[in-house]
Amino acid sequence: MTDVTLPDPDRPWLMRTYSGHSTAKASNQLYRSNLAKGQTGLSIAFDLPTQTGYDPDDQLAKGEVGKVGVPVAHIGHMGELLDGIPPGEMNTSMTINATAAWLLGLYVANAERQGVPSKQLRGTTQNDIVKEYLSRGTYIFPPLPSRRLIVDMVAFCAEWIPKWNPMNVCSYHLQEAGATPTQEIAYSLATAVGVLDAVRESGQVPEDTFPQVFGSISFFVNSGIRFVEETCKMRAFGQMWERLGRERYGVTDPKALRFRYGVQVNSLGLTEAQPENNVQRIVLEMLGVTLSRNARARSLQLPAWNEALGLPRPWDQQWALRMQQVLAYETDLLEYPDLFDGSKVVEARTAELVDSASAELDEVLELGGAFEAIDELKGRLVRSHAERIRHIEDGELTVVGVNRFTETEPSPLTAAGGEGAILKVDPALEAQTVAEVQAWRADRDNDAVKRSLDQLRQAASGDENIMAATIDLAHAGGTTGEWAGVLREVFGEYRAPTGVAAAVGAGGGSTGLRAIAERVKALPEGPPRLLVAKPGLDGHSNGAEQIAVAARDAGLEVIYQGIRLTPEQIAAVAVEEDVDVIGLSILSGSHLELVPAVVRLVRDGGVDAPIIAGGIVPEEDRQPLLDAGVAAVYTPKDFELVRIMGEIVDLATAHRQA
Repeated sequence: MTDVTLPDPDRPWLMRTYSGHSTAKASNQLYRSNLAKGQTGLSIAFDLPTQTGYDPDDQLAKGEVGKVGVPVAHIGHMGELLDGIPPGEMNTSMTINATAAWLLGLYVANAERQGVPSKQLRGTTQNDIVKEYLSRGTYIFPPLPSRRLIVDMVAFCAEWIPKWNPMNVCSYHLQEAGATPTQEIAYSLATAVGVLDAVRESGQVPEDTFPQVFGSISFFVNSGIRFVEETCKMRAFGQMWERLGRERYGVTDPKALRFRYGVQVNSLGLTEAQPENNVQRIVLEMLGVTLSRNARARSLQLPAWNEALGLPRPWDQQWALRMQQVLAYETDLLEYPDLFDGSKVVEARTAELVDSASAELDEVLELGGAFEAIDELKGRLVRSHAERIRHIEDGELTVVGVNRFTETEPSPLTAAGGEGAILKVDPALEAQTVAEVQAWRADRDNDAVKRSLDQLRQAASGDENIMAATIDLAHAGGTTGEWAGVLREVFGEYRAPTGVAAAVGAGGGSTGLRAIAERVKALPEGPPRLLVAKPGLDGHSNGAEQIAVAARDAGLEVIYQGIRLTPEQIAAVAVEEDVDVIGLSILSGSHLELVPAVVRLVRDGGVDAPIIAGGIVPEEDRQPLLDAGVAAVYTPKDFELVRIMGEIVDLATAHRQA
């Protein structure tokens, strides 16, 4: 037998855990702990006020501070967050989009205060606003001003932070919103093309520097449970990216042409029912982006098994990190060349994806590009997601523990109904953060802040790159809300399309929904009016959109105005529209603050329609919501849209007869 000579082992990917919560100080302790356990890069999760450009004491931030990430309102917070973590040595990923320029400005200013020049910094800002319009909802400004901010960051980084990835094109949330592999590839590449074309047209980057700019664009993708198809998807992504670089932008440097991507595996597929099954889902999804050496992820972060229940604890994040370490250091995966080179199955499926994604990309570009085609792309995604939900409900798509193999023993991981199985953020921390930010404003040089804000306003109003003024404001002590407030004045705010109208009636809905529609037609007072509303800053609208689509397919009249509504706005619509049922959707953990506020304001307005709530609601929070006046609570395990629609019609009918 002849020994096989193996190549040098491949280096492990960067290992991250996506984390941040409560306060900058608490998150810093978590980061230090994770790094001590072998994590090799930071991945910062910011709270919703920070992501959407509000300070913790803004009325719109109420109930949201520190819930899904860390609040960072000024350079003092950034210093606390990264205390003891050398900025010149760490590779930091920041999941931030609408306020990406500001958070990068804070990061640079914090490093400069420690004597570390910007050219030493390594990391990534997500900074993909298109997917915010299409799926995640933390946008602020209209598409073209938002693209201008991204272009300014790309140009600034090319000169001053050359080791930084200024944009991480994010297909992750497209898959969460229902994208097929074809759509995921095409819409992501269309976003990159939209930015790169705008950078070239801006004249801010010399022609000989453009290959560097092309090479600085990285990607953040989703890896689902169909890990063979996911492997092919990543190989297709790499082939198409290289072709775009060569043919559209004239890039010839093989290093610059390399498709560089990081991954978080699919949270959409994590289930509240039998959550222990999420462990094997995460491991299998990790294989889709690690098995193929030539298409292997450069960084990887895994969700925790209990993220369908709420915020994971440090132990849960440690478990997710250990999964990566076992694969990288115990198995022989990194010792071999690409396992799929020459595979007829993989090559055929990859070629199919390249062909279909190329056709879809051409369609988007013919529509003007990703930034110009937001409405059309949103409608396509909502339709795709509606089809996926119907396949699950009809049993055509198996989800173990949810619609098949549902018999189960009690799980020791979620003993006591889930009590203690997730991290709960102390509500008192919000008041503490609010007081701290107000003290910060009182103690700083407010004249310097005003001068910096004026400079920012002037830069944004013209064609000057906004990054220098942004970093100056960070040094002066400006806040997240002040930075965003100036740009709101200049650029205005944006309401993204919901995509619901484009998806209603796609395929006529399921048989069960059509049966409900026939029942609704017979109601003497006409179809019930359902208000679907998302209070607070939570922008994850996939669930609300699917409820709205199903309700219209079931014959109900639906009022859905999109995301980020205040309780006062929801109550006003309920009064004005004379609704029969009000459905509230919250996934950010702020349900105990926002839902009772909506109930109180709706009742004060004289509306007695039943109110239902849905989202990531821990079981122990169900009774407090019912005690607050909510008629029913739905969580991710309630996937049967026909049953939900039937119960909504029952509530509406009973309300009319009362």
